[in-house]
Amino acid sequence: MSIWWSLHLRREAASVPLARRLLLGAMETAGVDPDISFDLSVALSEACANAVEHGGYGEPGAASESAAMGFRVTAFLDGERCRIEVTDSGPGFPSRRGRRAAAHQVRRQASPSAESGRGLCLIEELADHVDFCNRPGRGAMVRFDKVLKWREDALLSLG
Repeated sequence: MSIWWSLHLRREAASVPLARRLLLGAMETAGVDPDISFDLSVALSEACANAVEHGGYGEPGAASESAAMGFRVTAFLDGERCRIEVTDSGPGFPSRRGRRAAAHQVRRQASPSAESGRGLCLIEELADHVDFCNRPGRGAMVRFDKVLKWREDALLSLG
C-alpha cells in the first residue's frame, strides 16, 4: 500500500507548523518509528521555511500574487521509503555549483547561535537523499527521502 498527500499552502509562517503536524500525524498513524518521523518533520520544516522566505517575488505573507500562489508540499510513503517534495513559485536556487558552494560555506561559517542560513544543510544531514532543483519559470523544488523504520506495534504495512 502507498499513501500520499499534497497541500497547497500560503507563503505565511503559520503554514510551516501546519505541514509539519500533518506529516507527523500521518507517520504516527502509519506506525513509523518516532525518530524517523522527527528527522523528516525537521527537514520538512526547513524546506517549508525556505519556501516561505524565498519562494516568491515579494515579501512573505504579502497580498501579492506570489504570496497567494504559495507553495506546495507533497509526501509519499511508498514501501519502505518516504519522499517529500516542497515546490515554490520563486526565483529558484542559484546555479547548482553556486548552491553547493553556498551550502559548504554555511557549514564552515554559520555560528552556533545563528538563527538562519543552515536549512539546506540540515535537510542534507537528516535525509538519505536530497535533490535541490530549479523548475525554469516556475520556482524551485526541494525533494528528499528517507528509508522508513516501523514501530513494533505498527498498524499499517506499506510493503
